[in-house]
This record gives sequence, structure tokens and C-alpha cells, in this order.
Amino acid sequence: MAVNPIRVMLVDDEPLIRAGIAAILSAEGDLEIVAEASDGVDVVALAEEHRPDVILMDVRMPKIDGIDATRNVRQRMAKPPRILVLTTFESDDYVYQALKAGADGFLLKREHPRQIAQAVRTVALSESLLFPEALRKLAVSQLPGRRGDGLAGRGLSEREKDVLRRLAQGMTNAEIAQDLFLGTETVKTHVGNILLKIEARDRTQAVIAAYESGFIPVE
Repeated sequence: MAVNPIRVMLVDDEPLIRAGIAAILSAEGDLEIVAEASDGVDVVALAEEHRPDVILMDVRMPKIDGIDATRNVRQRMAKPPRILVLTTFESDDYVYQALKAGADGFLLKREHPRQIAQAVRTVALSESLLFPEALRKLAVSQLPGRRGDGLAGRGLSEREKDVLRRLAQGMTNAEIAQDLFLGTETVKTHVGNILLKIEARDRTQAVIAAYESGFIPVE
């Protein structure tokens, strides 16, 4: 039985970057480039027209950057695609702001082609946090020394806190279930409760909230 390819939209103001990434992803049988844009201006309209599963979004663009473009997609589309921001520097403040605006992860433009393709798959399937160690380093650069438990008032159970810590490590639901001796469906329920209680849209937003609150120490 044939599996539908993951539909990808590229947004970058550098034609060579777009061409390079398009060539990398098009070589993969399960990935398909459905649209391209050179700025954030047309992102929502193109996404509405082509319905990508994932948008690869440059974080720095001249008219509308990746931060505002991400925010526009999240606010204006009823069923927004997943968003993976592209950057040159992993400690870039623009990247952190894009994640806060609703991006699902970030990817360095210099990554190996195999990692770029796998990152698209991971984000599309929402299986786990993308590059958890890179996200931790970004949090360290943006939130140095943040400690405490700013989530104390959100009513997380001890088990939910255990699950949140493992989300930050990049574990999948199956890995968390094995680590905590729980059923996978039980873990899914805990993850859903965590997102609801801390008002996070997905795993990435939940982990950012955990870092910002000091629940997971930033050091």
C-alpha cells in the first residue's frame, strides 16, 4: 500500500539555499516539495493553497521574517502545518522568538542532508522533540541561570512532571512508557494533560515553557 509523501513548502530569500534543500528533499521518496517562497509575505496564502505538512522557514528575511510569518500561520490558518525554522546560528535570538511564536523546531542550514530529511519527518510525525540538546543550548543562551518551579501553580501531578522532564530529553511516547513502566496510551494521556495544564500547543512549546519557568534548570 502506497504511503502519501510528506508535503513540504520552502521559504527562504536565498535561491541557492532553496535549490539545495529542494534537491536534498526531492531525492527522498517520502518527501515532496509542493511550494516555494522567497519571503514571509506570501506564506499564509501559499500554505492555504498547497496545504503542506511542513514548512521549512528561514528565520531571517527582508520583509516579513520567520518569526512574524510563523505567528501569521498559527493565527490565520484553522489547521496550520508544522513549522521548522532554518538558521545559521543555533544561539540566534531570532530562533528562540520563532519557537515562542509557534515553530515546532529549528534546523541549522549546515546540517548533513540526511539530518535535514529526518528532521522534516520527525516534525511531520510529531514523534518527539527535534534536536533536544540543541534546544537546551538555545535555552541556556537565552535564559542563563533560570531555576525554580514556575509551573507550580499549574497543577501538574508528580507523574506528569516526570513525563515533562522526559519530553525535554526528546523521548518518544514509547520511550517514556518504557522508562517509567507505563502503557503508551497512559503516556499519551499524561502528555495531553500537560499541554492542557500549561497551555502549550505541542511538545516544543511545553518544553520551552518548562525552561522559561525554571522547572527544568537552565545552566
